Amino acid sequence: MQALISATAPERPRPASPAVGGPFELAGSFYHDGFRLAYTEYGAGESLVVLTHGLLMSRRMHKPLAEDLAGRGFRVVTLDLLGHGDSDRPAESWRYSMTTYAGQVLALLDHLGAGTAVVGGTSLGANVALEVAVRAPDRLRGLVVEMPVLDNAVFAGLLAFPPLLFAARFTPAVVRAVAGVASLVPHGNQWVDVITDTLSQRPEPMAAVLHGLMFGRLAPPRGLRREIAPPTLVIGHAGDPVHPFGDADTLARDIPAAEFVQARSPVELRLDPGRLTDTIVNFIARCYSGAASRMPV
Repeated sequence: MQALISATAPERPRPASPAVGGPFELAGSFYHDGFRLAYTEYGAGESLVVLTHGLLMSRRMHKPLAEDLAGRGFRVVTLDLLGHGDSDRPAESWRYSMTTYAGQVLALLDHLGAGTAVVGGTSLGANVALEVAVRAPDRLRGLVVEMPVLDNAVFAGLLAFPPLLFAARFTPAVVRAVAGVASLVPHGNQWVDVITDTLSQRPEPMAAVLHGLMFGRLAPPRGLRREIAPPTLVIGHAGDPVHPFGDADTLARDIPAAEFVQARSPVELRLDPGRLTDTIVNFIARCYSGAASRMPV
């Protein structure tokens, strides 16, 4: 692996403000390729889980799931990928790609001193997890992939994301105005905070992120997906053209050691998480016990 940490000393994690009686929560950061990447750590178990977020969102989206997993004995780390959340936001589009993001997840494992982890993510984060599996399968105990974005999502993506790129490039004042309004919304509600995080964009980095990802590799091609060895939990749902059921179903068929669970809606894990959280907990526990299936190598 190439050198991952810059000469600048990593920031020491600092205590956040967990709920009384809940698992402890630490916010920290480290440097990779000269840029600061922010993360939050929950719990103190020996079994590590890393979660990454959706496009233009932040690690805050996984806070409830991370707290649930930590409460069940896992050590969970949520990461802001470059250009998102509290991480640095350079304005050069070539700095953003799925494979670059996979390198940031591996850099996080190195920073934490962790040999292996279960790596999961939603949408963008799901595809990043797949790239980690292709690049460094020996670093994975398993994958949790929610809302993967493959070929079936291309048409909807072409409708959804070019207007955002156009706005960021050619009407930056609109992006700044939206961010300004979002900054006025009081914090304190989990999902209101997630929405305001997503709306709090700066036009130049936003355009760079969208440009880099739209014109780069969306996901590992099918030939590489069929070689993914770690056990994989794929979560898909119907009724969302950007994350079509067909992509999740195809991925589950491509990966030899995949298990598939259908969510009742795109927001089940956010608004009614009990069933899916139990499924995820059971899967992660089996990854660490060796009971989850793994493709022979």
